[in-house]
Amino acid sequence: MTVHKLKILPEFFEKKRTLVKAFEIRKNDRNFEVGDTLVLQEFDNGEYTGREYWEDVVYITDYLQKEGIVVMGTLPNEREYPF
Repeated sequence: MTVHKLKILPEFFEKKRTLVKAFEIRKNDRNFEVGDTLVLQEFDNGEYTGREYWEDVVYITDYLQKEGIVVMGTLPNEREYPF
């Protein structure tokens, strides 16, 4: 398991935080794998806001994506957001 810190714009951060968006489309320059944790750090006007959202990668596919792009199915990280 690897923890990846990634920038995310406010409009997408809110969709993640409210559980509306359960996927992430990214360039696979970090060799993402099922079981990895994504730490999405809100980034606005050229700087970090200090807000983070932690989630786990539960599914990955590159089906019908451009070369080097993956779609990751995600769920909230239970260590950070216990149910």
